[in-house]
Amino acid sequence: MQDVQSFVCGRWVGPGAGARPIASAVTGAVIAQAGNDALDVAGMLDFARSRGGAALRAMTFHQRAKMLKALAQHLNAHKDALYQASFDTGATARDHLFDVDGGIGTLFVYASKGRRELPDAHVLRDGPAEQLGKTGTFLGQHVYTPKRGVAVHINAFNFPVWGMLEKLAPCLLAGVPSVVKPATATCYVTELCVRLMIDSGHLPDGALQLVTGGLGDTLDLLDCQDSVTFTGSEATALKLRTDPGLIRRGVSFTAEQDSLNATILGPDVAPGSAEFDLFVKEVLREMTVKAGQKCTAIRRIIVPQPQVQAVLQAVSAGLAKVTVGDPRREDVRMGALVSAEQRADVLAKAAAIGAEAERVFAGPAAPLGDGVENGAFVAPMLFLCADPDAARAVHETEAFGPVATILPCRDAGHAIALANRGRGSLVASVVTRDPAFARDVVLGAGAWHGRLYFNNADSAAEATGHGAPMPHMVHGGPGRAGGGEELGGIRAVRHFMQRSAVQGSPDLLSAIGEAWQPGGTPVPVPAHPFTRRFGALHLGETLQTPAREITLADIEHFAEFTGDTFYAHMDEDAAARNPFFPGRVAHGYLLLSFAAGLFVEPNEGPVLANTGLDNLRFMKPVVPGDSIAVTLTVKQKTPRNDAYGEVRWHVRLANQDDETVAEYELLTMVAC
Repeated sequence: MQDVQSFVCGRWVGPGAGARPIASAVTGAVIAQAGNDALDVAGMLDFARSRGGAALRAMTFHQRAKMLKALAQHLNAHKDALYQASFDTGATARDHLFDVDGGIGTLFVYASKGRRELPDAHVLRDGPAEQLGKTGTFLGQHVYTPKRGVAVHINAFNFPVWGMLEKLAPCLLAGVPSVVKPATATCYVTELCVRLMIDSGHLPDGALQLVTGGLGDTLDLLDCQDSVTFTGSEATALKLRTDPGLIRRGVSFTAEQDSLNATILGPDVAPGSAEFDLFVKEVLREMTVKAGQKCTAIRRIIVPQPQVQAVLQAVSAGLAKVTVGDPRREDVRMGALVSAEQRADVLAKAAAIGAEAERVFAGPAAPLGDGVENGAFVAPMLFLCADPDAARAVHETEAFGPVATILPCRDAGHAIALANRGRGSLVASVVTRDPAFARDVVLGAGAWHGRLYFNNADSAAEATGHGAPMPHMVHGGPGRAGGGEELGGIRAVRHFMQRSAVQGSPDLLSAIGEAWQPGGTPVPVPAHPFTRRFGALHLGETLQTPAREITLADIEHFAEFTGDTFYAHMDEDAAARNPFFPGRVAHGYLLLSFAAGLFVEPNEGPVLANTGLDNLRFMKPVVPGDSIAVTLTVKQKTPRNDAYGEVRWHVRLANQDDETVAEYELLTMVAC
């Protein structure tokens, strides 16, 4: 029997007083024990805050992103061990792809987003600076900094790897240490994953700790710098959400709860079409992957009345092919529920649904395999609710297993109303080719669903599936689903940080945000900036060019050469009638071209490529006889790899009266 350990204060601690037995979902035999009531909880939190937090905050976003990538690569190289450990949870080889590979993939996504969307800095700026005075010498800037506490992640049993990594990735990227508390039933898989990460050597001490078993009085020791994230039942979430201590001390709490997700067959979809087959395929997958133990699984199948029998027959035919049994067997498609307790709960709730709906399909009673007679197996069950308006259980009772109910609908409005009867869900999916119906669903059901997933034959090849939360998009939902928004790209990173309004001079805000602010003191350049390598450039270094006169001949030549003969450039009277121009004016792109001619160093050097420009604005027209000069300033530097980095330059074009006529940010790749 395995002793599942906790990792606290930098050391592994085995089970002790209060340890609980853990049974194999496949055989029912006890295979492990976990839990220790004597853990040093106060020491664990102090270790996280003082050691882990300090080490993470000393790293930039890019350094933390590199750490996530290294962790993902290490887990990817050892994922077979996680596969083997996961079989006893009842998961099949196909299920491992969702849990193990999905979790590793989430680390990779956040590593990539951290490098591409966050600065190589310690502070995250939130939007542009606000000018708070007339002259620009006093600015305001919203910034995010890491909270100084610890994030406690309380996870569900169904995804012992992905459930941890989906929260851990944005938390570590934010610079906040974590304490992970997995569900006891599958904590032996989480323990192996944590052990692999700790052994990799990529995590600073205290950045990650693990509690297998009870948390003790951990929640009583948290304060407003700490966070609690929870995935599990609505009942447990309610207890945590209303905990007087968490409320009084202002501890951040988010929940991702059970959810009666729906799928809707569009009224435009007919049997025999590609969309009809796609709809049936999605239903079958969501009912059987992880034996239906997914917070995003389809529980309610909303179908136009004329298509009910066709859907019923197609789904039943597909379920009849599903083999249930020992997940290690190659001929088994669906494994067991996680425990005998979970099996009893699913059967009880299926009985409640059966009181108001007819069971139209039930799978084989006996699972395949040797020694599995005491396993937590439940065959797929499909119900048909003839009167979904009068029903309650199908909209309120979630059987967290391979159980789903077909709900007939009269029209589009009825379908939307039925979907909303779930009182809030993580996801609703719609299979349709009708843009108007898709728009109606968003307007009618968007307020009740965290994600709306549309699919048809056009998108099917790349679609990720109804039940697959992607780290790029928010994962959460309103109402019954808990109100949280886990994942969601950089949005999830910000959740573990504090947003502050910082006010001060441009020079101070430039130093705080590690990006030059317009109005800041220019720094003279020792040589043309395009002759200097990435590491030699400093924020605020400024090049001031000579002026160049814009002539009428320049404007006419540019118009003839490019074909841009817009009247404002070519017709004096027509341009004068335009409320924006005093007469003929220079092309905006002519000004950009002349600006480049003024500041570019033409010889071969460290500048490798111009990759674009952002935030281009034309503020004042330029007429023949005006002149322009350019101020080029190093605004921000972002390393990309060992060979080159991205330099963001602030470019200001001013006329002979020092009035800004255009402004933009130029992006170049500069050799290291």
